[in-house]
Amino acid sequence: MTLTDRLPATADPDDVYEAFSEWASERDQTPYPIQVEALIELLSGSNVIMATPTGSGKSLVATGLEFAVLAARLADGQDAPGPTGRVFYTAPIKALVSEKFFAATEIFGHDQVGMMTGDASVNADAPIICCTAEILANLALRDGAQADVAAVIMDEFHYYADPDRGWAWQVPLIELPRAQFLLMSATLGDVTRFRDDLERRTGRSTAVISSTERPVPLNYEYVTSSLHETITERLETHQAPIYVVHFSRAAAIEQAQGLTSLKVSSREEKDRIAELIGNFRFSSGFGKTLSRLVRNGIGVHHAGMLPRYRRLVERLSQAGLLKIICGTDTLGVGINVPIRTVLLTSLSKYDGVRPRLLTAREFHQIAGRAGRAGYDTVGTAIVEAPEHVVANEKALAKAGDDPKKRRKVVKKKPPPGVVGYGRPTFDRLVAAEPEPLESTFAVSNAMLLNVINRPGDCMAAMTHLLTTNDEPPARQRRHIRRALAIYRGLRRAGIVEQLPEPDELGRRARLTVDLQADFALNQPLSTFALAALELLDVESPSYPLDLISVVEATLEDPRPILTAQRDRARGEAVAQMKADGLEYEERMERLDEVSYARPLVELLEPAFATFLQTHPWLADTPVSPKSIVREMVEQAMNFSEFVASYRLARSEGMVLRYLTDAYKALRQTVPDDAKTPEVQDLIEWLGEIVRQTDSSLLEEWELLAHPELLHTADQEVDHGPPPVTANVRAFRVLVRNALFRRVELCAAEDWDALGELDAERGWDADGWADAIEPYFDDHDEIRLGPDARGPAMLILEQSGRQWSARQIFDDPEGDLDWGFSATVDLDASDVEGVPVISVNSAGRL
Repeated sequence: MTLTDRLPATADPDDVYEAFSEWASERDQTPYPIQVEALIELLSGSNVIMATPTGSGKSLVATGLEFAVLAARLADGQDAPGPTGRVFYTAPIKALVSEKFFAATEIFGHDQVGMMTGDASVNADAPIICCTAEILANLALRDGAQADVAAVIMDEFHYYADPDRGWAWQVPLIELPRAQFLLMSATLGDVTRFRDDLERRTGRSTAVISSTERPVPLNYEYVTSSLHETITERLETHQAPIYVVHFSRAAAIEQAQGLTSLKVSSREEKDRIAELIGNFRFSSGFGKTLSRLVRNGIGVHHAGMLPRYRRLVERLSQAGLLKIICGTDTLGVGINVPIRTVLLTSLSKYDGVRPRLLTAREFHQIAGRAGRAGYDTVGTAIVEAPEHVVANEKALAKAGDDPKKRRKVVKKKPPPGVVGYGRPTFDRLVAAEPEPLESTFAVSNAMLLNVINRPGDCMAAMTHLLTTNDEPPARQRRHIRRALAIYRGLRRAGIVEQLPEPDELGRRARLTVDLQADFALNQPLSTFALAALELLDVESPSYPLDLISVVEATLEDPRPILTAQRDRARGEAVAQMKADGLEYEERMERLDEVSYARPLVELLEPAFATFLQTHPWLADTPVSPKSIVREMVEQAMNFSEFVASYRLARSEGMVLRYLTDAYKALRQTVPDDAKTPEVQDLIEWLGEIVRQTDSSLLEEWELLAHPELLHTADQEVDHGPPPVTANVRAFRVLVRNALFRRVELCAAEDWDALGELDAERGWDADGWADAIEPYFDDHDEIRLGPDARGPAMLILEQSGRQWSARQIFDDPEGDLDWGFSATVDLDASDVEGVPVISVNSAGRL
């Protein structure tokens, strides 16, 4: 039975509250007093700003509002306290939106819940919608006060001050005066102006539910012991699990490895860990590191990890088997582990621009994760003194009480470029309220088009939007100037025409083009990708790779990958310039022009400029050529090889998300008539790469389309992907790539790399060198162009569970008299998740 089945016959607040509280009590979630207060205010039709600590049950209050909206819809036409319609639950990141969607689906049933995140839309007409803040903002801009929105739940509302995305949290407050609002965050600071603003805009009373009292009390400590000493003491006094907060992924992993010298887990606990891990697949690279750590009771948790690794850490933590978890300061959103003690390694961080101290909001957001209801009776937030202070304290302690010895102690100073702090900084942050949220409004092409496209006077609507936002007057004037510039540009482009008299819909201006139905609600450049595909020559040998490049150019830039590619390109360029004898100054000057590969840039950028003439709203999201999937294809690399090649082990989760997005875009965006057999092969190959690496993202994507299967979905941490040989088409591509990888290494005469691939099966570096070096007496090179990849160069006999392969080298003379033969073991491939290849012979055929 779902909560929907508990809906009362009327929307009377008493009936709704009684039905909801009865359901909550049956789930051992009897509301706390502050939850009761918030629910009563919401059921009476008031807005609520819930500024309560982490763990105080804000999610239950949000569920209560969703239940009330469903009750009002059921009783539509009766005397309900608020408007009927839909309720939107917004969150800052797609992963959190997805989590809320699945949770709401389980509570209310899949028919009642939908999700919209920009690249995924499920049951979009449902009465309960989980979405990113940008989705709701664009709906508010498009429909204004007439939007079918009864209530808005804004989780993590402190994102209102986010420099890049804060506009999306402000727009609904301005544009949805008929809606009821529930704003929630543990770190809001003074909300007086939000309360007054909501009351003025919506005409509703607005209750502020604030409390510093936590269901689990929180103690703060500042310590001058070393990190190892601090952790050892907390382990001995039963204050684990301890989340050790770092401000970089590298520092978190390095610290976790440094803690393996501590006795963290007993023999019995290690046995239980091994039992729970079972047959979990730890891949090479970071996977091997994580396996060693978790078996010692130490976890790592950060956004760059593969999802299955994060789930394993969370599962072991929830079972009480991980005493220490080293992670980053992003634990405030999306982490699902019980934490008794939060240990901050520093109060300063590098924010991408400069080193600085934590803000009060950041500090309380992190510290507030200590102590979870249902797990702990008290939580502890500990701050480590800077390393130089710890060293000085130790030196003074060693000197004892002897004044002469103490005067001789040479005190260490903070390293250069680091912002220092001490106990006064700690005391100030503990006592400080979170800073007031500052407006970060922004104007874009899409904003104007959404407002112009709705009925009514768009001039008045934009004036209202631009003059009643929360920006100071100087920034408001700047936004007005930008809006006027965009509007004039739209008129010059013929996208907008100004009317001499209002039309039948009250519009003083209107669009001359039809916007797509889901304008600004999906991947914005997908329409350009479709147009750009028309520019490709389907008969060209490079067509499959060029098609991939078109799609990649429309995807969000994965900065760590592109930075690694740029750095390698610059390293290779410097080496070549040194070999060419260029002076240092000239090398540095030329180096600025070297970047990562940007295939088809000469085609795509002019095409995009032309496309903008009729689609000017895309100017805010320019096309961005890059080569990630394409490079993997060209270099015949699998996931592990690509990650190892660019040393991206700390960001492999980000690599997987990019490949997943590319796979989904290829499947969704590319029309069937553009999918040649070669293109379809590559799509199948990419999907299999993703599934064999970590199938959870694709499974979640597929489950979104069929949420009714949620209760039957496998809940294993890592149930493993399907056998890699099950998809014969994709496996054939994987085999072809694995064989061609050896061709590339032979062409580069990289015998060591070949030995790493095949030494276990009898072909070490010397064996490869002895077999292939004589080739270069007959031919100058092994060619690697399209012909080298063609079917004429590979004879693959698919018979039973052992396939035979003969790979031929493409020599310049066309003799085709060299290559190697191999056997593909399908059973072993299913175990490994990649083709298992044994080279039988190599040399002259």
